[in-house]
Amino acid sequence: MKIGFIGLGNMGAPMALNLLKAGHAVNVFDLNPQAVQTLVDAGATASASPKTAATDVECVVTMLPAAAHVRAVLSGDDGVLAGIARGVPIIDSSTIDPATVKACAELAAPHGNAFVDAPVSGGTGGAAAGTLTFMVGGSAEVYEQVKTVLSAMGKNIVHCGDTGTGQVAKICNNLVLGITMAGVAEAMSLGEKLGIDPKVLGGIINTSTGRCWSADTYNPFPGVIETAPSTRGYSGGFGTDLMLKDLGLATDAAKSVRQPVYLGALAQQLYQTMSTQGAGRLDFSAVIRLYRHDGDA
Repeated sequence: MKIGFIGLGNMGAPMALNLLKAGHAVNVFDLNPQAVQTLVDAGATASASPKTAATDVECVVTMLPAAAHVRAVLSGDDGVLAGIARGVPIIDSSTIDPATVKACAELAAPHGNAFVDAPVSGGTGGAAAGTLTFMVGGSAEVYEQVKTVLSAMGKNIVHCGDTGTGQVAKICNNLVLGITMAGVAEAMSLGEKLGIDPKVLGGIINTSTGRCWSADTYNPFPGVIETAPSTRGYSGGFGTDLMLKDLGLATDAAKSVRQPVYLGALAQQLYQTMSTQGAGRLDFSAVIRLYRHDGDA
């Protein structure tokens, strides 16, 4: 299959590479020439614009930072809709708000194109390994149409419902993630102050009722989980500013339906504090630094 892929960041680049490994022909576009060259070296074809990337393909995939970028790439003068053929589906794997998804679907429909929201979970490691979870919003017919493409980049492809529900699933998942990470950071810091070995405490939590992904896979206390970003100075992983963005999407969506998110709002304040302190590029598990005042975290 010939695929247009737009957005070659920390997630998009390995996703596009996996499409190439699966035998697909891939047109790529990104504002970063180095990112494009890396994909070209792997066998992709460079495109001068989103329009060019979307020309003469059977599917388009976008992986972009925010809603404004998705809108611009879709509907700009040199955007996807200016080059795409009728009937070709557009898969957006960015994390954006459900309202923007529906607006983009409305823009694409008159051109004869289905706009599918398919945000991901699994991080950069999952993107590289091709084990991502895709949360897909769209009709059952379109879901079947795009499933083959998504299966080349992920292990779990879940049809969530109509257009926009993929993003609903993603922001709800990340709402839980942001809250649990803050909770684990709080508990691990308290345990340290009270004198228990953090590795012992981590082991107990991970075999007890406090167990969660933030504790057993991504523990924010340095040295508890050797493969976690906390053990490498909170480098790599999922940035604090990205978590802050996702919590903002969740709280904004909650306001639109008058649904309270008490813990989500508090977690948003914690990550906002981290960002304000200049730690926005650190992995979001660095939130533990708000609790460990000795600066050793």
